[in-house]
Amino acid sequence: MARVSSPCIRVCILDPETGLCEGCGRTRDEIASWYRIPEEERQRIMAELPERMREAFAPQSDKAE
Repeated sequence: MARVSSPCIRVCILDPETGLCEGCGRTRDEIASWYRIPEEERQRIMAELPERMREAFAPQSDKAE
């Protein structure tokens, strides 16, 4: 069986304000459906996660720039 790509770092805390996992940046729905979605879609989502995390969790002073 092929290994599924995953951004999970085992820090599974869903932020109540953003709805994102503080460890990987995925939404609850993305996490729940991760193993059912095609690899191309997983790769697309993973490419978006760094920017999503930066926007969601950057200190307020960083967001103003």
